[in-house]
Amino acid sequence: MEKQYRLSDFLPTTKKECELRGWDELDVILFSGDAYIDHPSFGAAVIGRTLEAAGYKVAIVPQPDWHGDYRDFRKLGKPRLFFGIAPGCMDSMVNKYTANKRLRSEDAYSPDGRHDCRPEYPTIVYSQILKSLYPDTPVVLGGIEASMRRLTHYDYWQDKLRKCILCDSGADLIIYGMGEKPVLELSNRLQDGEGIRAVTDIPQTVFLCRKENIPGGIGDDDIVLHPHETCLHDRRAQAENIRHIEEESNKMHAQRLLQAVDGKYAVVNPPYPPMTTEELDASFDLPYTRLPHPKYKGKRIPAYDMIKHSVNIHRGCFGGCAFCTISAHQGKFITCRSKESILREVRQVIGMDDFKGYLSDVGGPSANMYGMCGRNKKACEKCKRPSCIHPQICPNLNTDHTKLLELYRAVDSLPGIKKSFIGSGVRYDLLLHKSKDENTNRAAREYTRELIARHVSGRLKVAPEHTSDKVLNLMRKPPFSQFGDFKRIFDRINSEEGLNQQIIPYFISSHPGCAEEDMAELAVITKKLDFHLEQVQDFTPTPMTISTETWYTGYDPYTLEPVTSAKTPREKLAQRQFFFWYKPEERASIEKELRRIGRADLIEQLYEGMPKPYVKDYRKQERQDGQWRQQPTKRKSFNPNFNNDNKRPKDKGRKNPANSRGRKP
Repeated sequence: MEKQYRLSDFLPTTKKECELRGWDELDVILFSGDAYIDHPSFGAAVIGRTLEAAGYKVAIVPQPDWHGDYRDFRKLGKPRLFFGIAPGCMDSMVNKYTANKRLRSEDAYSPDGRHDCRPEYPTIVYSQILKSLYPDTPVVLGGIEASMRRLTHYDYWQDKLRKCILCDSGADLIIYGMGEKPVLELSNRLQDGEGIRAVTDIPQTVFLCRKENIPGGIGDDDIVLHPHETCLHDRRAQAENIRHIEEESNKMHAQRLLQAVDGKYAVVNPPYPPMTTEELDASFDLPYTRLPHPKYKGKRIPAYDMIKHSVNIHRGCFGGCAFCTISAHQGKFITCRSKESILREVRQVIGMDDFKGYLSDVGGPSANMYGMCGRNKKACEKCKRPSCIHPQICPNLNTDHTKLLELYRAVDSLPGIKKSFIGSGVRYDLLLHKSKDENTNRAAREYTRELIARHVSGRLKVAPEHTSDKVLNLMRKPPFSQFGDFKRIFDRINSEEGLNQQIIPYFISSHPGCAEEDMAELAVITKKLDFHLEQVQDFTPTPMTISTETWYTGYDPYTLEPVTSAKTPREKLAQRQFFFWYKPEERASIEKELRRIGRADLIEQLYEGMPKPYVKDYRKQERQDGQWRQQPTKRKSFNPNFNNDNKRPKDKGRKNPANSRGRKP
């Protein structure tokens, strides 16, 4: 039976809830762009619970109303130490808009999926309001929105370079990446009486200061990036910057980054070392209720529905995919939870009233990286590769799946578990890798069978992303031939186990370096594999990823070679349409495009054995924003004065000569 929680079991969100705890003053107040869900998958809850465990009085104001008199920003007064801004689990603009800059059907992190619960760029909006109301109280930024906007970055939705978010927000400090350790250090330093301006040496923080006030001055070990003002007119300089930013985010012993902006310097302190297993366990073992705050009773929060019966088993991702913000935010070094900590959380899920015995996911940023790390730690400490598995799997990486197998079996043996599914994406290149250690290879084969036979909910999600090796190399993904190898294994095991499961591949169109010809070949190749693609998407440029900066600058940041990208709506549509070659209404447009780019040879390969469908008036249709619109049939007239564009409807009830001749009134 599910434990019954009281209102005081949640972090307070109102004055009344603070009074229930006997608090008349708060140390830290967090403003969140997401609904408050007291769960370890939601950043505001993690930071709030971390500070609470350290003895601080913390409250959360979820989705404050930013209009009118700002009463939500006033209702708890000012905190003793600082305001924290946790804008949401996703960048607000990615959360709000599609790659075509259209409003999404719902905001997954708001009650009932409402669109009006958060502004665009809440980090900036909330900070400016708080600074106007409480100018002397420190404002600290966290979360992925601030983390990925900590230096000059390209903003797709405004189609321009934007400066460090501290400049636009007026805030005092950024905590980038996963914030438990820096937020605790900051709170302790402020508690001891230090002013926010004096706190300049905490790892994983960003602040602004004048050149003469840079702690220790500009040293030989510092990396001085091209100034923001230079990047505005020199795209190659921006490309050079982003390489340094990524490398220093993924080094065990990173260097400090400096960038001139608005007559000051943005100073980026190196990150903390990765958390230990004990530290990560402590974060997940905090007293989360795992439930939405009672204020949302009866309201659906889509993001919560997706994860409430899932368990996260590790943090970090060494895949280094060029387009991914997860690895950029969490870093490449893996920290795993202990088996005991994971099982404690699974037992908590089992006790939920609506749990029916099925865990939706036992995973992480990538499903099968648990327990993996470098064999020689000293080699890892010197490495600055953003990916441990691209262009080849590092020979120092231990790819043994044994610990993960043991974990799955321990989870499945718990009373109340009927089945545990793996909903996170699987890296098949790790499964196919041939290690020098035969035990590791045996474990990979055993894991593959276990995964397919016992942990797939009818469909297994994998992400080859493309079929062109040229594009895949820019994405930092393995060759497509490996997907073919994995699919054959998947089909064989399905047959041997008497299963009828599907493999669902994810693909991206319009990624930097991808041309229409590449997408046409993707269509041909996936047709031969008998895929009718559903899980597809246009590339969305998100702040401070390698792919985004390549898309914007036109240069590969690591080689500085030119890279072309589809940018206009027409160019993007021309690529995306190839995903849907099997739809009759797409055929005419695809054939026309293939002839235009000189690849008419692919028409026969795509449509071999398929009769050309008769679809009424397709010749009279036009494509607009991905939709087919029927053109109205225009009447012919032999009267030279007749206006064919006259939209005025014919009035059949009146015999007006002017109307009968189609004249304008």
